[in-house]
Amino acid sequence: MAYDYRPFAYTPPSGLTAPEPRHKIVIVGAGPIGLAMAVELANHGIQATVLDDNNVVSVGSRAICWSKRSLEILDRLGVGERSVTKGVTWKVGRTLHRDQEVFNFDLLPESGHKMPAFVNLQQYYVEEYLAERATDLAIDLRWKNRVTAVEQHADHAVLSIETPDGPYQLSADWVIACDGARSPIRDMLGLDFDGELFEERFLIADIEMQADFPSERRFWFEPNFHPGQSALLHKQPDNIYRIDLQLGWDTDPEVEKRPENVIPRIEKVVGHSDFKLDWVSVYTFQCRRLRSFVHNRVLFVGDSAHIVSPFGARGGNGGLQDVDALGWRLAAVVRGGNRDLLDAYDRERCFGADENLLNSSRSTRFMSPEDGVERLFRDAVLHLAGRTDFARPMVNSGRLSRPCVYPLTAPDADLPSGARPGAVAPDAPLEDGWLTEALGRDVVLLALGVAPPQVAGVRVLTPDVTDTLRARYLGAQAQAIYLIRPDQVVAARWISTDAAAVSAALADIWEGR
Repeated sequence: MAYDYRPFAYTPPSGLTAPEPRHKIVIVGAGPIGLAMAVELANHGIQATVLDDNNVVSVGSRAICWSKRSLEILDRLGVGERSVTKGVTWKVGRTLHRDQEVFNFDLLPESGHKMPAFVNLQQYYVEEYLAERATDLAIDLRWKNRVTAVEQHADHAVLSIETPDGPYQLSADWVIACDGARSPIRDMLGLDFDGELFEERFLIADIEMQADFPSERRFWFEPNFHPGQSALLHKQPDNIYRIDLQLGWDTDPEVEKRPENVIPRIEKVVGHSDFKLDWVSVYTFQCRRLRSFVHNRVLFVGDSAHIVSPFGARGGNGGLQDVDALGWRLAAVVRGGNRDLLDAYDRERCFGADENLLNSSRSTRFMSPEDGVERLFRDAVLHLAGRTDFARPMVNSGRLSRPCVYPLTAPDADLPSGARPGAVAPDAPLEDGWLTEALGRDVVLLALGVAPPQVAGVRVLTPDVTDTLRARYLGAQAQAIYLIRPDQVVAARWISTDAAAVSAALADIWEGR
């Protein structure tokens, strides 16, 4: 069943008839990242205005693989459970060489997490859910409002905007560019990406068909059914299947997107012609980013800040991690907090983007090796992976998205490595609900097996120590205290501590250190 692209209502903005007061925050782009950014700010008590040059959700599935961490973020935004219910849940990935399976993996081999490892859900559904959530929160969504110019000043920016009823201007303390890989805001500021553009193209096709493919990721190297180097298949809701086929650099994207060329290729993949073509696109491998994500009064988030090859699902998931890192910090700055918090956002998310770029570049080189040593290595690994265990982890069809561990300098007791400073606090079941739900969006002092010190500005959480909490947070220790940031990243941890030490670590959080 094809998605019903219903337009959002355009309303003439008040700025057409009289100057509007200066806004605190204007977000440019109402894709999943821009909408998530607006909802996250609203969760911290800050209302933003969102501008988008369109009035429908994205056409085609686009981002489809939402990782466990992204689902936890979406849950905090109020759309996580809805996304999981609608989506296709999976955790097993299979890699094949021609027609032989050489490697498979389980992304979530342990139980005790609210959210699954991955959910396949078309981007247009995530946008729809977030737009509805934003409407419920009375966020000002302005459709058919296209930004044509941005002018920066010391303490604000001015946007020139075109609408169906004419032009107007908005001034804002802060502008967040969530306007995608071809970001007009980036161009208006004369900024460009650094990084690599790979001479390789992929065809993406969404097809609607009845089939019994399991809910898994399937990746082929040198598939028998396609002359390219690789192919990928994902199952999505509504009997929609996503197929990616590597084409080569010398292909013409416009020619390859024609149905008379796409359909015969898909027939070879699925083995029949009983399907309907839903959406087609061609993309180029890129692994690039802005040198900095903060440019005076304009902040870049998501694909406007960085772009990666899609293998590993690091695009949309990386964008949501940007939202997670920026929302609480910008809300604090708007309230008069230390502007160094934005430098911390820039520092941490540039680090996260570099990790994504590195993983994506390595995957791209493995999938599209240059003639010589790279190809010899890739072919040898694939040959051995079907026969020996040691070679299988070297097969790289995309290292799937996980949140990075930020390099924090913080108190760090000898406790389980999965909950170390800089890492997202791992989820665990509580007697009533889940740890990620209990942490919420505050600074939290998590005390396990010990009475916590009392510190102003910190909410204390003292759950009963379940076996899962013990394994993920205590290890061999009988007690521990964790300081956890509003983005649920561990800021510090101790076996035991006092109010002065917690206050010092809390100051590091709010001063952007």
